[in-house]
Amino acid sequence: MTSTSEATPRSVPSKDGTTDNGVTDGRPGRLLALVLAAQFMALLDTFIVNVAAPTIRTELGASGAGLQLVVAGYTITYAVLLITGARLGGLLGHGRAHLAGLTVFTAASLACGLAADTGQLIAFRLIQGMGAAVMIPQVLSLIQRHFTGAARIRALGAYSAVLATGAAAGQVVGGVLVSADLFGAGWRPVFLVNVPIGLVLLGLGRRVLPREPRAGQAREEARARGLDLPGLVLLTAAVTLFAVPLVLGQELDWPAWSWVCLLASVVFFAGFVAYETRLAAGGGAPLIALRVLRSPGIASAALRILLVMAINAGFLFAMTLHVQGGLGYSALRAGLMFAPTAVAFGAVGLTWRRWPAGLQRVLVPGGFVLVAVASVGVGLVMRDGGDGGFMLYAALVAMGIGMSLGFSPLLTRALANVRPEDAADASGVLVTVTQLGQLIGVATFGTLYLNRLDAPGAHGFSHALWVCALALSAAAIVGVSIGLVRRRQRVDSQQG
Repeated sequence: MTSTSEATPRSVPSKDGTTDNGVTDGRPGRLLALVLAAQFMALLDTFIVNVAAPTIRTELGASGAGLQLVVAGYTITYAVLLITGARLGGLLGHGRAHLAGLTVFTAASLACGLAADTGQLIAFRLIQGMGAAVMIPQVLSLIQRHFTGAARIRALGAYSAVLATGAAAGQVVGGVLVSADLFGAGWRPVFLVNVPIGLVLLGLGRRVLPREPRAGQAREEARARGLDLPGLVLLTAAVTLFAVPLVLGQELDWPAWSWVCLLASVVFFAGFVAYETRLAAGGGAPLIALRVLRSPGIASAALRILLVMAINAGFLFAMTLHVQGGLGYSALRAGLMFAPTAVAFGAVGLTWRRWPAGLQRVLVPGGFVLVAVASVGVGLVMRDGGDGGFMLYAALVAMGIGMSLGFSPLLTRALANVRPEDAADASGVLVTVTQLGQLIGVATFGTLYLNRLDAPGAHGFSHALWVCALALSAAAIVGVSIGLVRRRQRVDSQQG
């Protein structure tokens, strides 16, 4: 037997009587394409600036800390406000909230592209992250509320594929735009490219997205719950204290304040949980409905999704540093190198549900095992300082397949048991976990890689990559172990 998160997903019946293979409106394809395009654009912005950072530093005269805030400011506000963005979708309607976030994101992108100095660019990046935090949680909520059964599984597969390709595409697009130096604009096109795309999506969104308030009991429940401002303050403080040192710590050589912030974040997280528990027990409306966290498979799925995204982000970060700093690849060549991983991730995310029934039970643990093996494989083929040749690309494809198997079925099966009225809370939790996973991956595996570059008796970049590959493999084994523990707990409860 397997855990609930690895069982065959069941559909959530819709209130309008759609069949198991149906959707809840007449234009599902356009709705899905639109929200996934916005998701892709926002995800692209997380990675595209990395490639442009050296040019920004030269042209604006940014300090090291200033440049780090340009890169990280977007990620910080994005991670901090995701839960609130999800709740706003429940209050305003997911279509309306998506359009509002997209409007802010597009305007902030224009402002970033026109920024005159580092301070302006940092401020507009923070606003850009706010827009994304309102826009992106609505994607999963809209999928949950407008797709059922097999249609939802296909939509979630497409969502997973976008998550994978966005990371690699950000580095590729960034390299192309910076290298092209369009109209002598240098780094500015990496932000300005969002403007025409955003305007097109806004025009289409007004015709495709549902903007009416949520009707009936679910709408009244959302209004009654409000925003839970004390809970919002506690969670915002906890996530901020956690995210800021993770983003800035390595750049600033992990000063004392970064460790104080991380410790304080644990205190605030504990305070948030205690407050929310008391609020729910007293009949109040917590920021995150506790029944969502008790939904079958959500807790273990969130932990394993965090692991997958940490491995993905850490792997991309370390490999990018290795091939650019160690092997001397250009930004464009380095970005293109990850295309096999992204393509494999996307292909598996779109097709896993059609694989033989006998494989369905082992997809998630098998994915983590494949990631563990592929990570070691990447480290081995590049351990001698070479480019890895054909075997490297075989390992990169295996990495993409494994990460997709460890993410796509897990996400789909976890959300299968979430009630439509809880879609906003579940989306906020899982999207926040995804973002925090990326922060943790860069901070932990990136720090490990950088700290091993100058290790006594080491062979520079190749040794650092080998150590990082072993750590990535160990993290993947933890993902397998979580599933085994959950399976054992389930067997024990049945026997008891």
